[in-house]
Amino acid sequence: MSLNVTMRTATTGMLAAQTGLRAVSDNISNVNTPGYVRKEVEQRPVVVNGIGMGVEVTAIKRVTDQYLQLASLTANSDSARWGVYSEYFDNAQALFGDPSSDTFFFNRLDDAYAAFAAAADDPSSTLLRSQALANVEDFLGEANRINTQLRELGRTVEGRISTDVERVNELLSQINRLNADISRAWLIEQDSSGSENIQSGLVDELSALLSVQVAKRPGGGVDIRSAEGVKLAGDGAATLSYVRTDSTRGYITAKPAGGIGSTQSIQIPGGELRGLMDLRDQKLPALSDQLGEFVSRAAERLNAAHNAASAVPAPATLNGRLTGLDLPTAISGFTGTSTIAIVDPAGVVQRTVAIDFDAQTMSIDGAPGGPFTPGSFLADLNISLGAFGSASFTDGALSIAATGPSRGIAIDEGTSMKAGRQFSHFFGLNDIVRSTGYTTYETGLKPTDAHGFTPGDTIKLMLSQNDGKPLQEVTVTVPGGATMADLVAELNNPTTGVGFYGAFSLDANGALSFASTGPTPANLSIVLDGTQRGVGGPSVSQLFGLGVVERSARAGRFLASPALMADPTKLALGKLDLTAAAGQPALRPGDGRGALALATSGDVAARFQPAGSLGLVTMTVSRYASEFGGSIGREAAAAETRKESAQSVYAEATARRQAVEGVNLDEELVRLTTYQQAFNASARMIQAAKDLFDVLVQMV
Repeated sequence: MSLNVTMRTATTGMLAAQTGLRAVSDNISNVNTPGYVRKEVEQRPVVVNGIGMGVEVTAIKRVTDQYLQLASLTANSDSARWGVYSEYFDNAQALFGDPSSDTFFFNRLDDAYAAFAAAADDPSSTLLRSQALANVEDFLGEANRINTQLRELGRTVEGRISTDVERVNELLSQINRLNADISRAWLIEQDSSGSENIQSGLVDELSALLSVQVAKRPGGGVDIRSAEGVKLAGDGAATLSYVRTDSTRGYITAKPAGGIGSTQSIQIPGGELRGLMDLRDQKLPALSDQLGEFVSRAAERLNAAHNAASAVPAPATLNGRLTGLDLPTAISGFTGTSTIAIVDPAGVVQRTVAIDFDAQTMSIDGAPGGPFTPGSFLADLNISLGAFGSASFTDGALSIAATGPSRGIAIDEGTSMKAGRQFSHFFGLNDIVRSTGYTTYETGLKPTDAHGFTPGDTIKLMLSQNDGKPLQEVTVTVPGGATMADLVAELNNPTTGVGFYGAFSLDANGALSFASTGPTPANLSIVLDGTQRGVGGPSVSQLFGLGVVERSARAGRFLASPALMADPTKLALGKLDLTAAAGQPALRPGDGRGALALATSGDVAARFQPAGSLGLVTMTVSRYASEFGGSIGREAAAAETRKESAQSVYAEATARRQAVEGVNLDEELVRLTTYQQAFNASARMIQAAKDLFDVLVQMV
């Protein structure tokens, strides 16, 4: 071996050892730097014509484990998803109050029942009447407050989704720019670990926001893809957008880099975005829907008891609620009997009109009844009331009034029934709880009834997957066919309706609901509803309670009757006694049977529609309150458990990843010693070659 080769070999060895020392020095200096991945020097021998010519450094590589990195990123996504889910659901649970406190939401309804029980013992007490009404108002006010704050919480979540999407776009852009830096460094065989460490930290942050696939690029850097493989970064950064409306589920779209290619929706199975979108589109609306269902049924039971009772003295007028129906359709389908009575100030009956819905007759003061039809009901009722009273039907609401000095009107519900409600209750003639919109979606409509909606009007529906990704948007036109069966058939049309993914059905109480039947679970949203029943009537979604906007707003529509709040003496705490002898009062002061019915209305079984975490059930309002309150606690506890489990998995995955990628001082000290010795050995070779060269020069 010539002295030149010896000198070259020693020099390359010294340079390689010096590079190794720098790498070890960087590792030791960054032992406590978060996200730092230790470096190792890769080298190879230099051989020229079969002769060793030293050593060269081929690369300075970050020590990574692709499997552990993937496990860590996946665990990071899950941890972030359940972390934000638990955070906001815990906030939602707090809106209902402390279960051990008297101010717990569900305890407020019990307070109302207790106040009515107290009024039953002393019906003449204005103070007890006022207290009972105040408790009802307090319960309804709390429901409105909770529902309003749930909507505000939803808006907060939506704002955070938008912020997260903006941050994702920033991260994708930064990751993509770093690809260029890393590729240039690889090309000229320079150390790219600094840029790679920064990029790795950005990828970790990105994985906390949404689930991604990460793959190394052959020339350095990484490709980022969505869960189903849509490229988000690598050869340019895609732009993500959050698409949503108030009434539809949100989803994320990706616009390819440079605008080349079409924008497409992507799946978000994990990450903070998934947790936020689940809250915004599913959990918070479901909680509002269940709250609305609970308050609606509690109000129904109170109204049923109040409509079956009467104030003493009887009120001069009973004004009903908006049914959304025309009177012939509303009357059609009633069974059983009901009696309308006109009484004087002393409660003595002046006239009775007994309505037999089965026989379709009206009997005046016990005399054989004359016939009526749903179409002639109002006219025949006015004829039967004669000079003692009158009835009117305006904008979907029935009103009955007594005429003459100081006369009042009272109703015996009898055995009448339609859609689970009796005559006065169905029309809301004597409701204690009023509403500012439609809150009862059991319309009583049958397939053979006229649907009443204007032909040619349209309703636009969106069908989407559970994660919000759209399946199809359809526009259904109200058919020329007049019956509900025609309307349901048009909604279920497989081409212009929802028939490819599911079906609408009308149950025995006239409730219209959608169920997914296709291989892919489909969720229904109302994009735009331009339908109208009659002139100024409700739309399809309003009448039947379709869509998240309609159902989630329901809990905020209830209020205690303003007329009763203004005059508590009008509270119906007595009952009409049609068995009283002629000339004897059928309504008596001190009768507390109506108050007792109000107090026990929470123990009457009701049919609850599917809402939130509970399906179709029949149980008492009090039992449902217990189930509802318990389900909120279970959901919050389950969310906390999932968060803790995900965090534990993430901590373990991170620890294992750190064990491979992190800096071990003992190992680095060994490497430091090795490189020092190699450096010294190369230096001694250079010194020896120099000495030999000096000797040769002197010899010459």
